[in-house]
Amino acid sequence: MAGTVNLYDNAYSYYGEDVYRDVRVDTYGEDLGQTGWTTTEESNQIPRTLGLSAATEVLEIGCGSGRYALQVAGTAGCRILGLDLNETGIQNANRLAEHQNLAASARFRIADCSKRLTLPDFSFDAAFSNDVLCHIPGRDALFRELFRVLRAGARFLFSDALIIGGVVTHLEIATRSSIGYYLFSPPGENERLLVQSGFRVLSVADTTKNAAAISLRWRDARQKRSGALTALEGKKNFDGLQQFLSNVHTLTTERRLLRLLYVAQKP
Repeated sequence: MAGTVNLYDNAYSYYGEDVYRDVRVDTYGEDLGQTGWTTTEESNQIPRTLGLSAATEVLEIGCGSGRYALQVAGTAGCRILGLDLNETGIQNANRLAEHQNLAASARFRIADCSKRLTLPDFSFDAAFSNDVLCHIPGRDALFRELFRVLRAGARFLFSDALIIGGVVTHLEIATRSSIGYYLFSPPGENERLLVQSGFRVLSVADTTKNAAAISLRWRDARQKRSGALTALEGKKNFDGLQQFLSNVHTLTTERRLLRLLYVAQKP
């Protein structure tokens, strides 16, 4: 299996369907439109780690359907710009912003973050990205772009669930990569690229157990609703996503793939 399973288009196209909302609630405990390995506790900690307030301008790389960015804007009072390559996700994010009367503080744009960001220098006080950088080619160039658009003292937080921790077979890599483009990194590579781009690494936390727990809950929540999901996705895609989630659970439980959470700062 390689590059044949649709996760993101289905997640965003069917965002409002009850069955997808119920899966998200079972998986994460609340519905923020999630499609990654960030627990609710980790989500709640991000604004505090970044020091967000009503005075801050924030950038999210890979905002998806925008629901988490809207929660951050609504609770912290900050202004946030979300970027994502998925057109359906951005359309959904902007609809949600209008519906929640947050369009003035939460904006969403289609953007290919592997290319130069069409944003001014020194325009953001913080940036974050949840389980997205593994999908973006040219991580060193993206780090340099983030360094350019962040102001002095700004913090950058991101997670990477594809740190190699042990031996992984070609079949396991194919299944883990079945939903799209992926970059697998050796330990220490993100730290090296951050420093090379000018950042100072503040902390690196091992959150592999989060990916293990979420992948299991996500798979089981989908299995409970297999009939409704198969009707929407088709049997081949449903089975492929179940295999993908089982693969993530196995590799993270056995710590052959790690998920690390990084916090860096622009001096």
